[in-house]
Amino acid sequence: MRRLGTAAAVIVLAGAGLASTAGVATAATGPAGKASPAAACSTVWGSADKSAKDPGGKPLKNIKTSQSTCYDRMVFDVSGGTGKFGYHVGYVDAFHQDGSGDRIPVNGGAILQVYVSAPSYDPATGKPSYSGKAGKSLPGVNIAGYKTFKDTKFGASFEGQTQVALGVRAKLPFRVFQSGHELIVDVAHTW
Repeated sequence: MRRLGTAAAVIVLAGAGLASTAGVATAATGPAGKASPAAACSTVWGSADKSAKDPGGKPLKNIKTSQSTCYDRMVFDVSGGTGKFGYHVGYVDAFHQDGSGDRIPVNGGAILQVYVSAPSYDPATGKPSYSGKAGKSLPGVNIAGYKTFKDTKFGASFEGQTQVALGVRAKLPFRVFQSGHELIVDVAHTW
């Protein structure tokens, strides 16, 4: 009988311990199933250059942007492209137009330069496929109110690749990846 009482006491104490631990876990992370904002936005992307040497060749069709809770996003649409295409993305001290070397001013605390292996014209016909103009903001892109993005500039389309500058608030972590016919550049809001 004494063993049964001892076993019951152990079970009650263990249950109480689990209940108090669950309360602490919920207090630290919020309601079950929802991550805290800090945990949801943590990144390990870093701010070092990122590149892929895959060949391109299909024309750039459009560039668009969007916002997320954790980052601002720029998307390069290379519709008609199949497979992977190359890119090189990294921070630079100044933005210089490819080909001419002319400096193009870019607003923000840091400049992220993006090269995409996709010309802004159709290589077969020479007709423009994207209407960017050297030294001008990207057409159709409005970044007013964005947390990280502060400016955009078209550099050039030279030797089969397109060059764009993204003025950002500070030198923040970023990631680059391809999804179908789109190259996606995400820049985090914070470290």
